[in-house]
Order: sequence, then C-alpha cells, then structure tokens
Amino acid sequence: MLVDLSDIFTTEGKVTEIQVPLELTSFCSRIGNFSVLEKSPVSLILTNAGAGKVKMEGSADLTFRTRCDRCLSEVPTRLELEFHEIVVSPDAVRKEEEEEIPSYLEGYQLNVESFVYDEVLMNWPMKILCREDCKGVCPVCGKNRNDGDCGCDTFVPDPRMAAIQDIFNANKEV
Repeated sequence: MLVDLSDIFTTEGKVTEIQVPLELTSFCSRIGNFSVLEKSPVSLILTNAGAGKVKMEGSADLTFRTRCDRCLSEVPTRLELEFHEIVVSPDAVRKEEEEEIPSYLEGYQLNVESFVYDEVLMNWPMKILCREDCKGVCPVCGKNRNDGDCGCDTFVPDPRMAAIQDIFNANKEV
C-alpha cells in the first residue's frame, strides 16, 4: 500500500497518525520462504522534521511459520518491529546522495509493504530455536533427539589420534 507523504514534506510541524493494513502474506529471501501466520496493521506516526524531511515512527507485529535450526521442527517466530526513520524528499536529495534513496520511497509516496519487508530483513533472528536446550537431530539416523534417545553409536574418534590408531590396527593380532 502506498501512503502519500507530499503534504507532510511541505507543511511545517504537520503530524499524522495512520494505521495501514499489511498485505504481506509471506517473507521470501535467500534463507527461505516463510508464510505469515499473524500480522497487525502498521502503526505510523509521520512528522515533518524540517524542509523536505519526514520523521517516521511506528510499529508492527508479525508471526512467521519457521523451522528450528537444530531439530527442524515447526516453530512460530514472532517479530515485534519498532522503527524510527528520517525520510528525505526527492527534491531535497543532493546529487551525491541520490544512490542512497531508499527503495521503499517512490517519489513522494511511501511503499509500506517494501518498508516492512526491509525491516523484517534487518530484524530476522540469526538462529531460530524451538527451545534454548534443543538437542537437534541424530547425525546417524536423523531422529529428533528432543523426542528421546535413538540408541545410535555417535562416537567420533579424535582425528589427531588417527596416526596412533593406525599403528595399533597394523600391529593387531588376528
């Protein structure tokens, strides 16, 4: 959804509060495609911050369907987005700053979907866990270790001792 900022860019001291419904149904990036389970409208407070500048403050809550990075079980991940941003009008941007125009600003209009996408991308957690003490999956059979022990032999010999192990195996009587 596009929000027109031209009136706020030009009127000194103008403050506008709006609720924008979010149409985002999934979040797609290099790390995967995650569907949105729950979402709140985006609350925005738009304030004129001087000649050709708008101060954007707001929040949004989103819950995504994700998987635990250790055991791969499904986990809902909630992001509570809080943002504080200064947006400069296209007329006030200097030539050297033209490359820095945000992708969510289309002329004098704010693309809320693109803005929220950027905020989700910046606030995405580094690691998603179903619980802090998640045991992950068995490297041998792939069973979820949180459900119980699978009984697989997971002994991994120390590679630094491989040369000594070879000596013992070579001199072993059959």
